[in-house]
Amino acid sequence: MAAKPIVGIIMGSDSDLPVMEKAFEVFDYFKVPFEVKILSAHRSPKEHAEYSATAERRGIKVIIAAAGGAAHLPGVTAAHTILPVIGIPVKSKALNGMDSLLSIVQMPSGVPVATVAIDGAKNAALLAIQIIALSNKSLIQALKKYKLKIKKESMNKNKKLVK
Repeated sequence: MAAKPIVGIIMGSDSDLPVMEKAFEVFDYFKVPFEVKILSAHRSPKEHAEYSATAERRGIKVIIAAAGGAAHLPGVTAAHTILPVIGIPVKSKALNGMDSLLSIVQMPSGVPVATVAIDGAKNAALLAIQIIALSNKSLIQALKKYKLKIKKESMNKNKKLVK
């Protein structure tokens, strides 16, 4: 039996899947169970509202919401839950994701959405894990090992570049 998901990942369209795969890889690396849903703030508003409103009761600890264009999904999600919501602005054709970034980062007071870089799924997943790790000692240890690993990798790259 698969572990009960503690992270919810939602996106407005399956066209966001290539960006989101980086988040899936991070959660798999840390063995953090997650679920993925396609729920549009515009095309399936009732289903999206239901998902967001019931996430806490279902054991979800953090929601990651990816959206492009006007990017309402993260904000609408935050309006329906008390859980932390991390918004991922997805690069759009028209404005290269700046429209998405500005839509997500400009939330009104009282409806916070943490926002990562355009197409920043990996950092969104790491931020979600850091939030969850506040109450999970084994995850804290795994994050410490991960940070040390990326530091060593960075230092090795620097040594190869500077001779």
